[in-house]
Amino acid sequence: MTTITRRFQYAMGHTLFEHEGACAHLHGHNYVALVTVEANELDSVGRVIDFAVVKELVGDFINQQYDHRFLINRADNRTEGLIALDPTVRVVDYNPTAENLAAELIEAARQVLNPLGLDVTEVILWETENAYAQVRY
Repeated sequence: MTTITRRFQYAMGHTLFEHEGACAHLHGHNYVALVTVEANELDSVGRVIDFAVVKELVGDFINQQYDHRFLINRADNRTEGLIALDPTVRVVDYNPTAENLAAELIEAARQVLNPLGLDVTEVILWETENAYAQVRY
């Protein structure tokens, strides 16, 4: 097995429903996501996959769903007000914690890369310079 990891960086805002601290407020982060892809064999060029393909396929999801977006849990009573202010607010059925976002990202990456014969084995999502969540298969 050989793996590669592609780094993605994006800005995103969120709020955590029922959080007991400061994260209950509207705020944002500069996220860094590390997406690791594994293959049994290298291609004819000697790669797991071209990094540019990972950038395009996974990056498209990140750009559409996260980058310069604001995420809020559907259960939060501020949802309607935020959508009225900005219709690009993304309403999700989960709390947009680093853990849940990493889980969503690994599933999205698997959907676009598994059909190419690749396995996405890990996503590490840095929410701050000091804290990250990790999901592994």
